[in-house]
Amino acid sequence: MANDIVSTRRALFAGLGDDYDRWATVLSLGQDPRWRRAMVSHVAVEANQHVLDVACGTGMVSRALVARYGCRVTGVDQSVEMLQGARKRLSGTAADAAVTLVEGRAEALPFADASFDALTATYLLRYVDDVEATLRELVRVVVPGGPVGYLEFAVPPWPVRPLWDLYTGIGLPAAGRLIGPAWEDVGRFLRASIRSFGRRYPPAELAEAFRRAGLVDVTYRRMSVGGGVVVWGRRAG
Repeated sequence: MANDIVSTRRALFAGLGDDYDRWATVLSLGQDPRWRRAMVSHVAVEANQHVLDVACGTGMVSRALVARYGCRVTGVDQSVEMLQGARKRLSGTAADAAVTLVEGRAEALPFADASFDALTATYLLRYVDDVEATLRELVRVVVPGGPVGYLEFAVPPWPVRPLWDLYTGIGLPAAGRLIGPAWEDVGRFLRASIRSFGRRYPPAELAEAFRRAGLVDVTYRRMSVGGGVVVWGRRAG
């Protein structure tokens, strides 16, 4: 099961690095960047502090963290192709010197306990075999009291849900098909993935999972009539 999930995750993102930022914005109807900014706003750090950005992809959140706080960021992702996309986007920018990119898995982070002042993670937990163990691993590398932010897709409640079903069931796959084969795969995959995770971890239960992993002051916010959810808190001291 775990190997199947890892293989699916790697295959799904292998062809997306070059144009991920653009199409993620378009296919989310402009909401994805807004959700990322909301998450970043809840992970306040000082300019001399160091943030770990897990499942960093092409570095959208890493760059936003540097732009907002002037902090250092280490971005981790298991997809070589997505990290290549991140390097291209960082090259020649003010954030380049502030961001370090590392290939690695969220389930086994290559860092010592309490190595980072804060942590962000985006669209990660749907792709791991053991959600609770992965959350404990994320919290492990944050200093006591350090803020943690997480962003995930969600299934909107009624009466918006029929529109979401229509878009994710028909519109998204059709749009992905027009963009190219890699995005067609994403379009076909996302609806079932989001629904399955949402049944196991609706927003309130997802927040509870973060509490069980060792966070306090945990709060969540539904975004865009429920199509996304941001969870934040801080490591217990």
